[in-house]
Amino acid sequence: MQRLPLPALILLTLGAGPASADPVEDFYRGKTLQFIIRTPVGGDYDSYSRLLVRHMGRHIPGTPSILAVNMPGGGGIVAANYVGVAAPRDGTVLTMVSQGLPVDQALALSPSLRTDMRRFNWIGNIVNANQLLVTWHTSKTKTLADAKLRETQIGSTGAGSISVQLPAFFNNVLGTRFKIIVGYAGGQDVDLAMERGEVEGRGTNTYTGYVTSKPHYLAQKLILPLIQTGGAKEPDLPDVPFLLDQPVAERERPLLEYMSKAITVGRPVGTGPGVPPERVAALRRAFDATLLDPGFIAEAKQQAAEIRPMSGEILARVIQELIEASPDVRDRVKTALEPKASDLGATPGR
Repeated sequence: MQRLPLPALILLTLGAGPASADPVEDFYRGKTLQFIIRTPVGGDYDSYSRLLVRHMGRHIPGTPSILAVNMPGGGGIVAANYVGVAAPRDGTVLTMVSQGLPVDQALALSPSLRTDMRRFNWIGNIVNANQLLVTWHTSKTKTLADAKLRETQIGSTGAGSISVQLPAFFNNVLGTRFKIIVGYAGGQDVDLAMERGEVEGRGTNTYTGYVTSKPHYLAQKLILPLIQTGGAKEPDLPDVPFLLDQPVAERERPLLEYMSKAITVGRPVGTGPGVPPERVAALRRAFDATLLDPGFIAEAKQQAAEIRPMSGEILARVIQELIEASPDVRDRVKTALEPKASDLGATPGR
């Protein structure tokens, strides 16, 4: 066997470069990741996603860059299907999934949802905040009691969206009379419709979403929160009715508990199925580190973006529990979330 001269061996060794002890770092180095955003530009899904995009890359081994890509449609189903079915399964595509989709899957509400939320690799939940159903200050519906007495037009997005599910739930379980106007591209469009008087309110948005994207709505009392849904009352909204406090028959109590748990899913960040476990673990560590990054914290404060994180492990467990709840509870929740035909309306001009 012919031996290479020593100088040639030295050159080959230098040319190969130092071997990395971290294959995850080797994989991500020099790459550009995509962060799929389920809404158009604007609104809290977009704001929170872009906040992560600007800071998370430097905490991922190999410090890849991250590109924000807006992919609205179907109440978040278009983005979820892309990440869960079509996107590369290598940890280079992240997304913030629509809050209502685990329930949508659990109850088989939308045939267009073609992915399994349990197979996503959940990275973490950036904020766990209550959902608010609000009316515009000019609406005659100013309280939950008013909403049980008069029909109130509420703007929403589309199938799979919590903005459709919750108003329907309130109608069917609490006896409200919301007219759900569907078809808006995103929450920003519903907000604009409220301002124009096209609808009287918005089906749902998180409290922190309003704080982040429309703080003047709250400060100037332009919106009136009628009810809040989540694990516990928002500290800043002690007088806004809380779903778990509503008087219902004992048989209906598990339905209130199920929906309240569903809201704790918050703004869940994940990557698709099939990603190698070591990359998932690295992305989870990067997510956790990002939320402690002084630069991230400073920008979040500047944007009034409240951060209430949940780990990827806990988030995965919550989503699994929702999807695998008892058939009886799921069947009754499904009935409660299905809007009656008379409760639905299309956006003007469609």
